[in-house]
Amino acid sequence: MPRSFVRPLAALLCSALWLGANAAGTVGTEFPTGFPAIEDASLSRPVIGFGAAGPIQRTPVIFLHGNNDSPFPTACNRFGGIRALAQHFADNGYATSELWALGYQGDQCDLLLPPPGGQTLRARIGHTHQANVPDLRRFVAAVLAYTGAAQVDIVGHSMGATLAREWMRQDNAYQTVRRLVSIDGPHHGIINCSPSPLNYFQLEALGGFTPDSALCQEVGSPNTPFLKRLNGPGGSAETAGPTKVLAIRNADKSFVYFPVQDGAIPPVPAEDSFGQPTDFSRSAALKGARPLDLTGQGAYDTILGTAHIGILNSPQTRAAALEFLTARP
Repeated sequence: MPRSFVRPLAALLCSALWLGANAAGTVGTEFPTGFPAIEDASLSRPVIGFGAAGPIQRTPVIFLHGNNDSPFPTACNRFGGIRALAQHFADNGYATSELWALGYQGDQCDLLLPPPGGQTLRARIGHTHQANVPDLRRFVAAVLAYTGAAQVDIVGHSMGATLAREWMRQDNAYQTVRRLVSIDGPHHGIINCSPSPLNYFQLEALGGFTPDSALCQEVGSPNTPFLKRLNGPGGSAETAGPTKVLAIRNADKSFVYFPVQDGAIPPVPAEDSFGQPTDFSRSAALKGARPLDLTGQGAYDTILGTAHIGILNSPQTRAAALEFLTARP
């Protein structure tokens, strides 16, 4: 073989081997050396999450878990399914250096304290959007600086989706987020905050989701000041700016939106935090987004059998999110 072809061929082979090795890498449970320590604004300790060093070929993806969850299973939380979703990306072409996650509520060990301590934290100030937007703001800036990327994609499950939207609204960051995947997000409120005596989520041991709790003041009704600001008049801001959005939702059951049995979790009345009858069944939909309605997702929650958790783990969600983020404009 002519010597003039040896070097280019060797470089090409090395590049191909590097891409193949990294695309099939394992998503970890920590940040790489040199990534800045970001203090959690509400916990006063460094945030947890994952990421990896290395060159990038694609837009980095930031994965955001839901309320009372973590970016990977911890000693105090058996769920942490957002890491498995990231691993699906790694198994299908992404380098681990392109996959990041922010644990904006810590490892959840503080929730194991007996009431009226830990359990009621699930709806208190530390679990609100307003408390966690600063964490996301600093995290996105750190990922951009570390990777050298100009934009990020975001995949958010449940509260992770509305957290992303609220940060984008506050910072007018629509140019920074290329694409957003919302997975069963509470864009128009949750069903768990009503004053009805049948709403057992109000109990301290089950989270303290009372109408006056901090989280319920944000998402207890589609008519809270928080959601009115987030969605804009008549929903005019639900998909603002150039960011492309995919909204994946449960269309048959989800214990945070439907007044029906969801796996092991019994239903509560379809009322908002003001005690008004309210249909939350389309809360996870977004005007202007590409919709994907799924059913039977409880089959993918091996712990509680719920559709709201199962939809994060389902092959339909994984395939749709991957296709949406990798499709050409």
